[in-house]
Amino acid sequence: MKKGSFSKGIVIFVIIINILFTMGAMYIFLKTGSEPGALTGAWFSFTTVELWQLAKIKRKKEEKKDGYTD
Repeated sequence: MKKGSFSKGIVIFVIIINILFTMGAMYIFLKTGSEPGALTGAWFSFTTVELWQLAKIKRKKEEKKDGYTD
């Protein structure tokens, strides 16, 4: 497996599930006239935090590789 491809795969996966979620929320809005606001906020908060944590892990690994300490 190529180095860094796992995290790139996770990012692509998160983008795809966000698109699918958005399409589902738009469909629900079309059918009911009501937008699931709390669910939408929670979903995008969750995926944003997951991507931030992935970036933090990657940054720490790079710093360790380069010899920087925090």
